[in-house]
Amino acid sequence: MATPGFILALRERVGSHPLWLMSASAVVLRPSPGRPGVRQVLLAHRPDFDVWAAVGGIIDPGEEPAVAAARECLEETGVVAEPEALAWVHAQAPATYPNGDRVQFLDLTFRFRYVSGDPHPADGENSEVAWFDEDALPPLSREMQGRVGTVLAGRDVTRFER
Repeated sequence: MATPGFILALRERVGSHPLWLMSASAVVLRPSPGRPGVRQVLLAHRPDFDVWAAVGGIIDPGEEPAVAAARECLEETGVVAEPEALAWVHAQAPATYPNGDRVQFLDLTFRFRYVSGDPHPADGENSEVAWFDEDALPPLSREMQGRVGTVLAGRDVTRFER
């Protein structure tokens, strides 16, 4: 998805100076068909960085982080999922985009439960979207290993009440 309008407006004022931004990630789980006790993780392939990753994105102003993660999941993959727990809060390393814009993200990673939908690259941001058994994940960056691994290990920061 394109850069949110509020970020573009900020960039008009601050240029490429570092921005501290909030992001939300959804590690979506479901039971693996035909493999009792094994879970599957929904991952998307990002062609811009050539990596597999959990779904996520920038939290809009005034948006609840779990709502942002659910929105990103639906927008990017066509999958409806519900948040179950805040699993990890992590400051990512500062990054510089090819255009020179500098950012640093505070990411809130949530464990989500699959509800419905057939995963597909819904908004053009990803080239592939697929379910992976937890014991057969594709190569993940260290950052993504932390997010997904924390969720799979069940080390939640807080659980949501229904």
